[in-house]
Amino acid sequence: MEGYAGHQAVHVDTDAHPIASHSRIMPDRGPRPAGPVWPGCVTIDQVRSSRTAWVVAGLFAGLAGLVVSLLASVLLVVREQPVVAVAEMVIRVTPGQLAERLIALVGHWDKPLLVAGTVIGSLLCFAAAGLLGRRHSWGAVAVFTAMGGLAVAAVLTGPQGTPTRLVPVVVGYLTWLAVFAWLAGGLTTVAASRRAEGTSGASGVDTPGMLSRRGFLVRVGVVGLASVGVGVLTRVKGAGARAVEEARSLVRLDGVTMPAIPARARLKLAGLTPWLTENDDFYIVHTVITTPTIDPTEWKLRIHGLVDHPFELTYQDLLDMEKTELWMTLNCVSNPVGGDLIGNAWWSGVLLKGLLEKAGVQAGADAVLQTSEDGWTCGTPVTALLDDRQAMLALAMNGEPLPIEHGFPVRTIVPGLFGYVSACKWVVDMEITRFDKIEPYWVQRGWAEIAPVKLSSRIDVPSSGDSVPVGQLKVGGLAWAQTTGIRSVEVSLDGGEWVTAVVGHVSTDDTWVQWVASIDVAEGDHQLAVRAIDKTGEVQTGEIADVVPDGATGWHTIDLTAEEQ
Repeated sequence: MEGYAGHQAVHVDTDAHPIASHSRIMPDRGPRPAGPVWPGCVTIDQVRSSRTAWVVAGLFAGLAGLVVSLLASVLLVVREQPVVAVAEMVIRVTPGQLAERLIALVGHWDKPLLVAGTVIGSLLCFAAAGLLGRRHSWGAVAVFTAMGGLAVAAVLTGPQGTPTRLVPVVVGYLTWLAVFAWLAGGLTTVAASRRAEGTSGASGVDTPGMLSRRGFLVRVGVVGLASVGVGVLTRVKGAGARAVEEARSLVRLDGVTMPAIPARARLKLAGLTPWLTENDDFYIVHTVITTPTIDPTEWKLRIHGLVDHPFELTYQDLLDMEKTELWMTLNCVSNPVGGDLIGNAWWSGVLLKGLLEKAGVQAGADAVLQTSEDGWTCGTPVTALLDDRQAMLALAMNGEPLPIEHGFPVRTIVPGLFGYVSACKWVVDMEITRFDKIEPYWVQRGWAEIAPVKLSSRIDVPSSGDSVPVGQLKVGGLAWAQTTGIRSVEVSLDGGEWVTAVVGHVSTDDTWVQWVASIDVAEGDHQLAVRAIDKTGEVQTGEIADVVPDGATGWHTIDLTAEEQ
């Protein structure tokens, strides 16, 4: 084909594997005569003829790799496919205070946004691989290799970086290379076909052994359909998670009950948070992108470390043991003043006190390092598991087997401590040890080693910014002081006198209480504050503190406007 003045020609071996092809720049020597096509010879203008096509090649190759990787992870029953592995590595390396600011900014959208950002970043990298592969084959290889290396690092630095868990990442990487090579081969032969048509004068006629533009689109279509097929297969094979849910629904928990809500615990005020939190409404905080699904018949808990008699427990072992049950409010350390990362439920399980006594905790041990199936860890004081607070391995929540997202088949519940130092979901290991020998997940990120739940209260009614009628106004909310209990709750309007509220009656000190008070409000703008007093006489502090390092403090205040109605 005729060259352009001042341009150069690129020699491409189109019969070779596209990813391994060689290119070299040749000086332009003017028009070439019509006749036989020079094998693999195309101009730079031809190779660069369609950036969009190369972007499409990169995107389809990348997506194919992700889908195949996902299928491999499902078949091997591991969670580490590239997107999940990288997203969870981002969670691990993000400093605690920065994580808290981001969570405060986006709320429960933190993980969806992280996954979306990881996917978008991956798509941009796939497109970049396509554009770089258009000029040099090693450019695409470099991008895919960098992405694969990042995913491998994410798995290896994770809690369970075994060789098996690397398989989905490696399979995805090889798929990237193979599919891109095939699609890129179509693009190089398209360019050669265009040149041949121009030199032979047979425009629109494909040269034998060369691929038409339609042929490239066919390859893209094949990759797309194959990816959809693999995706469908992944969904079918993903029935394992559904099987775990089915197994959960078939669990029969002898000794587990669901009592009626104590009549005097509930106060009458529209808009007041229910005393019992339903399972579907209970807050969820964890560090995983994909929730672990554990077959209860395969679950085991290892109790070891500084003990005289280490042993393992199965799920059936726990089912056969005597159950303990209690009402308990679970509160996240990330809950800001007035926040909703808190809930109250009826928990059923097996006391940890008896299990640790059976193991024989040795002198000098002061901590239990709990490990989740996903590798998350927390350090719990041994004394909190051996005293009378009814710390347990929970099997049920509100009379039902634990929901999967709340730790099925087994999680830990410890009254009086924030969850990040005690409440291990999907718990599989308990090592009796010392605090000076361990560094649990959140402690590594700047949080306190020991964190008892703090005396707190909040206003539910009215909501901040509400307009209310002038005159007598009923306000209400919740208060809690785990292991100590609430004696009274007080409210103050515009910094004035504290007014005592009516408090719901509960039979335990481990749950929140509802409170309701009546105040007089004049026309205009006002600020309402609440504080609680526990059964020892301690008054909730008004000093404002952030959630880091061991929980927020301060009085919850709201703004309201009173108007004549």
